[in-house]
Amino acid sequence: MKRRNLIFGMAATSVVATYPALLSAQPTPEALLAPGPLPEKSFGPDGAPVTIIEYASLTCPHCRTFHVNVWPDLKKKYVDTGQVRFIMREFPFDPRSSAGFMLARCVSDDKWYPTIDLLYRTQDNWARVPDGTAALKSTMGMTGMSTADFEKCLQDQALLEKVTAVAEGGRSFGVDSTPTFFINGQMQKGALSIERFSEIIDPLVAAARQ
Repeated sequence: MKRRNLIFGMAATSVVATYPALLSAQPTPEALLAPGPLPEKSFGPDGAPVTIIEYASLTCPHCRTFHVNVWPDLKKKYVDTGQVRFIMREFPFDPRSSAGFMLARCVSDDKWYPTIDLLYRTQDNWARVPDGTAALKSTMGMTGMSTADFEKCLQDQALLEKVTAVAEGGRSFGVDSTPTFFINGQMQKGALSIERFSEIIDPLVAAARQ
């Protein structure tokens, strides 16, 4: 595969067969939390009374809005206080988003979220420019990723299939837009405000304390 085609030539390979537990289940909290093909990326304690699962695309402007404007307040108010466990999952809508998620998975664990944050904040620089490969390579250079590691990561077909499988799992639960959140199993679509999150989370936390 030529280097310029690393991103644009990616096939949206479906690996549904590797994700049977999730795809065959109803969208219950237990099914949503079933192990997938990639390690979960989560914040907050496992035993929190509220679990939020987000399906997002790195090229989605609404996802960027959530992560830049809402996520810091949500994390401070609910995650850091132990009331919410927040799980981020891949739901790429296009090859560039798939590439971004792959690159974030290829860095060390401690650089995963900083890379996600960087990709959202620099979205205009790489998501819709003519040469996405060069733009992503330049952006990933800010993380210290070498050209060789960049190219090796994007040629990892197994990783691409796992990212695709996470998205297929989301589709099986009715996800068709981003961001989509499942709050204790209940679907909420769109970049919710912190006020809307509070309206949903506060009664759930109160009920768990009774």
